[in-house]
Amino acid sequence: MKKENHYFAWGLTAVVSVCTILLFYDVVFRSSIVLEYMGKLIGILAPVLYGCAIAYLLSPVVNWFERAIFRHGGGKTRKGWVRAVSILLTWLVVLAFLYGLMSILMPELYKSILQLIDNAQNYYNTVYYWVLHIVENNPNFANSVANLFNQYYNEALDWLKGNLVPQLQTAVQAFTGGVLGMFTFLKNLLLGVIVSVYLVASKEGFAAASCRMCYTLLPQQQAALLIRGVKAADGIFSGFVRGKLLDSLIIGIICFFCSSLFQFPYAPLVSVVVGVTNIIPFFGPFLGAIPSAFLILLDTPVKSLYFIAFVLVLQQFDGNILGPKILGNSTGISGFWVMVAILAGGGLWGIAGMFLGVPVFACFYTAVQAYSNYRLKKRGLPLDAASYASHKPVKKE
Repeated sequence: MKKENHYFAWGLTAVVSVCTILLFYDVVFRSSIVLEYMGKLIGILAPVLYGCAIAYLLSPVVNWFERAIFRHGGGKTRKGWVRAVSILLTWLVVLAFLYGLMSILMPELYKSILQLIDNAQNYYNTVYYWVLHIVENNPNFANSVANLFNQYYNEALDWLKGNLVPQLQTAVQAFTGGVLGMFTFLKNLLLGVIVSVYLVASKEGFAAASCRMCYTLLPQQQAALLIRGVKAADGIFSGFVRGKLLDSLIIGIICFFCSSLFQFPYAPLVSVVVGVTNIIPFFGPFLGAIPSAFLILLDTPVKSLYFIAFVLVLQQFDGNILGPKILGNSTGISGFWVMVAILAGGGLWGIAGMFLGVPVFACFYTAVQAYSNYRLKKRGLPLDAASYASHKPVKKE
């Protein structure tokens, strides 16, 4: 029997190895049929993926309502009813927030965008004369710059008048497809909301079933190790993703009210840009503040200076008070590795990579550190890095 199990293990290893090689060859050297079918599968399962994301983000709110109800009820309330009421209250909060966002921010944001479009010609003239004023002491260079501005401006007008009209039919077809795509997205989102309710209502059952499957497929020690790793990754992602989204939302709201109070031009648009870009650590505040300050500079140069000073104060408040209160040390990695993760994630996956690269790298860093500690303990060596400063670590007694 042992010999048969030995042959079965070798055969299974060979099959898995061959399949892995074929999959690698298909992805790297061919048109990647596997990735194409995976894309179709992801499209089919989009409601489930949306539901998982919504449930993951709203789960802490549901837990907070549950704890509040249990405290109020003295622990005698039935758990099923508490979960149902908590989910209902959570969605009432979400809908109230969305209604406030749509009724307060969206109309002002729409007005700001229309105002920006109406003033585009004036802003072009402003920049044009700024450049001419800078180079007025060099007439030849000034003429070159003026011709360059006129060339690009005329080319833009020719494109709008000559190319846009003949492509109206294509644009209409694209718009029709866009509307259908929007309906598909809304349908998947609605189904995702329903899926999220089921997931949040039975999250303990799903977690128990997942743990049972781990112990079914893996040896006990490896299954326990995998579950600990998943819990550690969940702690990193929940602390960073949820915390950073909440932090950016609060910063965006503060920026909107203060910008309205100080009467900065395009306050809603600037607040949305500052809030959205704030989710990116380190570089996010600069990515949002620079174009916003330049936009205000075109309208009111003096207020752009006030806006820069306000953003500096706001980022100091976020970095020293609000951010540590919400995020804490959720990633467990130093600022240098955070910067590396942002640059690598941004280079691979753009803006989304700059945001998600930090928790992904933190999970990888935690796994490597845990493995390193395991190997050092096994060899009887110290775990702290300071013991290796002399390049000759001393074994523990």
